[in-house]
Amino acid sequence: MNSEMKLRFGRKVISVEEARAELYAYVMPTETETVSLPKSFGRRLANDIYADHAVPHFRRSGVDGYAVRSEDIATATQDSPVVLRVIERIPSGTMPQLTIREGTAARIMTGAPVPDGADAVVMLEMTDSLQDASVATGDVKVRIKKNVQAASNITPIAGEVARGEFVIAGGSQIGPGDAAILATFGYSEVEVYRKPKVAIFSTGSELLQVEQEMQPGKIRNSNSYMLAAQVEAAGGSAWIMPALTDDPEEVEAALAAVLPDVDLILTSGGVSVGDFDVVVELFGRFDGKLLFNKVAMRPGTPTSAALWKGKLLIALSGNPGASFVGFELFAKPIIKKMLGSQCPEAKASTAFLDVTYDKPSAYPRYIRGTSRVESGTIWVQPAGIDKSSIMVSIKDADCLIWLPPGGQGYQRGDGVRIYTTL
Repeated sequence: MNSEMKLRFGRKVISVEEARAELYAYVMPTETETVSLPKSFGRRLANDIYADHAVPHFRRSGVDGYAVRSEDIATATQDSPVVLRVIERIPSGTMPQLTIREGTAARIMTGAPVPDGADAVVMLEMTDSLQDASVATGDVKVRIKKNVQAASNITPIAGEVARGEFVIAGGSQIGPGDAAILATFGYSEVEVYRKPKVAIFSTGSELLQVEQEMQPGKIRNSNSYMLAAQVEAAGGSAWIMPALTDDPEEVEAALAAVLPDVDLILTSGGVSVGDFDVVVELFGRFDGKLLFNKVAMRPGTPTSAALWKGKLLIALSGNPGASFVGFELFAKPIIKKMLGSQCPEAKASTAFLDVTYDKPSAYPRYIRGTSRVESGTIWVQPAGIDKSSIMVSIKDADCLIWLPPGGQGYQRGDGVRIYTTL
């Protein structure tokens, strides 16, 4: 049996976990770049972030109201309020000028520094202002109608974050909360990992470009655009390349030409055992290292990968459903790992089948699924017809339903494992 025949029919099957481990051995983080804070949203942070000052760095009022001494209002009730003299008004962003002493209070706004001497803030709704005199005469007073405990409505110094505290891990994707923290600590510019450049090739003489008119026996190249959307969602930069024919020399030349300029190559199609499965022929003739060419999974068993001139090449099935699943299981975690993620793989959750699924399999199944939540329980079912050749149901999938191998199928209500794809 020649080398090409061995690649087609003499394949060694490995598990999804083993296949990922093979890929991870060759993944390196991309270099970093500095971008403005607004441009960093959704990117991956390159360094750990530590607080360079306490938050807050002053005692901060949590409400609009009056800063008081709690002992002065210990007896205050709705029917028997305590009257205090107002000595100062403290807007947000200004420092108090006076100290609260027995019988006095300060009008204070949310977020403003609490004056010395005060140990509580009473909400404005629990007071009545007595506007029968002016501040100039020192006769402005407030009626306090509720007693509160010491420390009420005050965030102490370092109440949120202490100086030197670890706040964001390198590799984290910068979301709303991370952006707020970065702004809090003065990061007008942020060091992030460069987006991995991912070249996407679909193979097959039957493929038309999107803008071409439909022709008998042909289909438009939808896989490349599906994969490009997945690449962008994972944090990469997608390069959609022209579709390739079933000529192995053309495929090898096209991939070799783009290899120096990208971090990862994805191909779709040509990895099965047919006469025109051109990527199999490529692996039989190129000077790279084949990592694997058969994975214990349905769909996408012939998913393959290689190392070529220091770059990873992942060859996905041409069936849309299998290509989608293969990306989620292999390409997405690689892209996230290139971006410094410490947890690149999707986390598993427990759900229950919403329908009976009577298709046993020799290999674990990864079914494109839709989920719903009822009374705190996640229910899932296949997104449309569960065939790897079906494309239109991919848009409805929000998870992959994992079913173990063997068995006689599964009944509604059986527990399953799911992986979110959104």
